[in-house]
Amino acid sequence: QVQLVESGGGLVQAGGSLRLSCAASGSIFSINVMEWYRQAPGKQRELVADMSSSGGTYYDDSVKGRFTISRDNTKNTVYLQMNSLNPEDTAVYYCRALGPKGAISWGQGTQVTVSS
Repeated sequence: QVQLVESGGGLVQAGGSLRLSCAASGSIFSINVMEWYRQAPGKQRELVADMSSSGGTYYDDSVKGRFTISRDNTKNTVYLQMNSLNPEDTAVYYCRALGPKGAISWGQGTQVTVSS
């Protein structure tokens, strides 16, 4: 079993930056991919970025060039650095862990609010 805990959300003005963290614990050896999702009010949850165990990354077009996913294996933590934030980035951000057979665990989410 894997437990995920997000942190780092908050209120920021448009153009600002935030760094989200997702700390994993438990059976982390089973994780193949770490993902960041977000869900805005009234919208479906969407994949923002992910990173495989080999270091490969994916970014949604809406965040390319602004968001960066990274990890610190010594801390079992994945980060999402978010720059040039705009009000459309306002959402609850979740991390998710994928194993060989699919989703293992979701975090509880962290709120990001960008004011105009």
